[in-house]
Amino acid sequence: MKDYIWRRVLEVSDHIIRTKATVRDTARVFGVSKSTVHKDVTERLLRVNPLLARRVKRVLEFNKSERHIRGGLATRQKYLGEKTADEKGISSRM
Repeated sequence: MKDYIWRRVLEVSDHIIRTKATVRDTARVFGVSKSTVHKDVTERLLRVNPLLARRVKRVLEFNKSERHIRGGLATRQKYLGEKTADEKGISSRM
């Protein structure tokens, strides 16, 4: 495994554990695809650090168990018209 991949695997894993982030959120932070993050934490991490892989797996399983709730909340906000400042077009620069 190339050195930069090795480092990314450890950084991504650390981020997921510290922030309890989803694969999508982590992919946005690191500027890689969801597929890359998923492969990093499910396959590559096992070879790098099996203990850390178990800790990340617990977070991912928790996120997976709650995804139907998150999806429902997002849909509710959409239909109730609850928009964030960015969605309303309000500039944070004043």
